[in-house]
Amino acid sequence: MSKLFLSSTTTSNVSPKSDTNRRRIRAISCDVTGTLVSFRGKIEEHYGNAARACGVELPPEQESSIGKCFNQAYKETSVALPCFGNSEISSKEWWRRCVRRSFELVGTGMDESENERVFQRIYSTFGSHDAYDAFPDAKPFLQWCHRRGIACGVISNADERYGDSILPMLGLGEVMQFLTFSKNIGFEKPHPSIFDAAIHEAEPWLCLDNSDLIDASPLKPEEVLHIGNDYNKDYIGATEAGFHALLLDRFNEKDLANSWREGGARVFKDLIDVVEYLSREQFELGSRDECCCNVERCFKL
Repeated sequence: MSKLFLSSTTTSNVSPKSDTNRRRIRAISCDVTGTLVSFRGKIEEHYGNAARACGVELPPEQESSIGKCFNQAYKETSVALPCFGNSEISSKEWWRRCVRRSFELVGTGMDESENERVFQRIYSTFGSHDAYDAFPDAKPFLQWCHRRGIACGVISNADERYGDSILPMLGLGEVMQFLTFSKNIGFEKPHPSIFDAAIHEAEPWLCLDNSDLIDASPLKPEEVLHIGNDYNKDYIGATEAGFHALLLDRFNEKDLANSWREGGARVFKDLIDVVEYLSREQFELGSRDECCCNVERCFKL
């Protein structure tokens, strides 16, 4: 079992905002992609496969450019219609425009009918198991939070399909108490409004008239921990909203993780390390009197 937290919790690289002194955690919010969920395959593979399945053959040089063209199309569509269109258009229509712009930049020359067939196939792929995996520690972590009486959910710069289908499909939706997406809120991380919205969404679960909950008082920002994998969106955004924050280095990007530490963030390898840290440090966890905090038992290691 990793002990990365031992080297990532030195006070020399922890900002005053994130330092601990008998802090209480009643809710935990998580980013989705790179924190709870990973992508399967590459964009160019999924888009190229969809085109071929619809009878559109792409030369190798075009297929290899899909990833770069998608990134540009995503940025353009986000500028034109922030937060996946928010209330202006549906998220499906937002993605239709983004996908079509991607292939336009690639230079495929597809007609209207081909564009629509390819889009529908891509949209279906990114609502299925073909495109996503849950990290092995994600569901055990969410279950650990639930047993402890900690409200747990997501804060994500994403559309509502994650909450409606993708997270439930991966077995994660059933153990979440709140789902906060930029599409619904109209603000993206690191804007404080999306973090404020998460508090309002988590609070009803904590304030239920439930006899096994110790505290049903209103949820405060300083009682929330946010876990993510982006320094500006997740760490800076969360701490400036008054949350505690931790970052995950899932893919062992040492230089990047060290730069996060230099900026004051605590960085962990995975959610098992996070549970070890929370269980051993001076935190009051959750709203229930008793819980198994044995990491091996909780995560079945």
